[in-house]
Amino acid sequence: MRTLHTRRTARLFAPAIAALAALSLTACEDGTGTKDEGASAPVSSPAAAQPGKTDSGRPATTTPAPDEKAEGPKGTEGDDKAAQDDANASDSAAAPENRVLCNGSNTKVTAQPVPRPLNHMLITVTNTGSKLCDLTYYPVLRFDEMQWAPTAAKETQPQAVTTLAPGESGYAGVLLAAADGSGDGGATAKKLTVAFQGRTPNSDGGATATPPLPAKGVYYDSSLTVTYWQQSMDDALAW
Repeated sequence: MRTLHTRRTARLFAPAIAALAALSLTACEDGTGTKDEGASAPVSSPAAAQPGKTDSGRPATTTPAPDEKAEGPKGTEGDDKAAQDDANASDSAAAPENRVLCNGSNTKVTAQPVPRPLNHMLITVTNTGSKLCDLTYYPVLRFDEMQWAPTAAKETQPQAVTTLAPGESGYAGVLLAAADGSGDGGATAKKLTVAFQGRTPNSDGGATATPPLPAKGVYYDSSLTVTYWQQSMDDALAW
């Protein structure tokens, strides 16, 4: 009887064991079954496998720390600042506010006939201001009420503008009359007006000057010609 009972019991449990085995297999296949308790492998994703990209696949952006600055090689900052200061000083020296036009308001002007060359007069302009001033082109002369202006000798044009520091003088020579008497329309002038040009030819350079002439006046004719402004007296009278 014991044997018969054992066989019956075995037959009763066989279907249950088969059912449990099938359930266990299904659980393993869908990933919900019990796993090995050993070290688990890291979960990987396509984004994680590509350095420099976010989970969305866009390139990752690296933001520097707030105290990080882009700096050049150490030791050059002082040199760069000094070089920049020198450049600024140079630009400032050449800036328009530090240079003005020479004219009758900031200079003293004299006009004096000279014995040599013959029939010549020297015009001297002295900077009485506190800034550098430029004598541009040549003086525009008018004797008495004459209605024309003398031409300038082109060959006397200097390579650079004549610039006067405070207290310095610039010069222009004047041929009053032809030495051989070939000029015509001669007259004796008692008054001279000197006009100054601006930064462009024949433009207004500011206040005029009226330097006194000798009491007997000066004689001039149609040969009347002036030089460009010169830095030295010798250059003004060399023509």
